[in-house]
Amino acid sequence: MEYIYAAMLLHKAGKEINEVAVKAVLSAAGAQADDARVKALVASLHGVNIDEAVQKASVVAAPVAAPAEIGAGHKKEAGEKKKVEEDKKSEEQAAAGLGALFG
Repeated sequence: MEYIYAAMLLHKAGKEINEVAVKAVLSAAGAQADDARVKALVASLHGVNIDEAVQKASVVAAPVAAPAEIGAGHKKEAGEKKKVEEDKKSEEQAAAGLGALFG
């Protein structure tokens, strides 16, 4: 996780995320940098819009409250349930893709 934190810190500071910078952040934090992991991180983040990825991850991670049932007559139709399930699956797939990026 410290590798991801280093990359996020560099991004937030407006610095380029490269191997030298990630190693410097890890070193400053007192962590031992593994060259292979640093190289893999930098390669996996190449061309990734981090702001967009963070925004999507926070939307996926946000818990969604289920609507309260008002009465027996106000149940969702089958089509609506299917759409909600499909949306949930696509959000889970997006989260899984982000997990691959961040380790």
